[in-house]
Amino acid sequence: MIPEIPKGEVISTYDRYEDAKHAVDVLARAGFPVRQISILGNDVRSVERVTGRLTYGRVALMGALSGAYLGLFLGLLLFIFQPDNAAILGVFAAAVVIGAGFGMLFGVLSYAMNRNRRDFSSVMQMVANRYDLVTEPELLHEARKILTASVQ
Repeated sequence: MIPEIPKGEVISTYDRYEDAKHAVDVLARAGFPVRQISILGNDVRSVERVTGRLTYGRVALMGALSGAYLGLFLGLLLFIFQPDNAAILGVFAAAVVIGAGFGMLFGVLSYAMNRNRRDFSSVMQMVANRYDLVTEPELLHEARKILTASVQ
């Protein structure tokens, strides 16, 4: 299915996504067919929020944590397929420790190889300047009536 912008009429416009979501909640509580509503973000921008500076210690810790999760998963798989093994707890702990070690090693190596390109961690978000609630033309007046009544 190829994504496309929903067609319809604008019920109302909001500056914040939370406000648009609240309007959909109001319509849902009133029994409006919410499957006919779309929230469209307009004037979308990419925002990168810097979360901190990368150091070898921080990269090693993040790598160890992600490796430990992988080790935890592999340990659980071993436990599921060999539940009667008496030494399974040792194998489970070893999988977590080995996973943490490899995660730390690969994290530090990756950071050392890419250090000149990027020295900080960040989170990328898509943010819209405004949000339109859109519905089919035959439902437009009913939706506006419900939202107007909820404000009063």
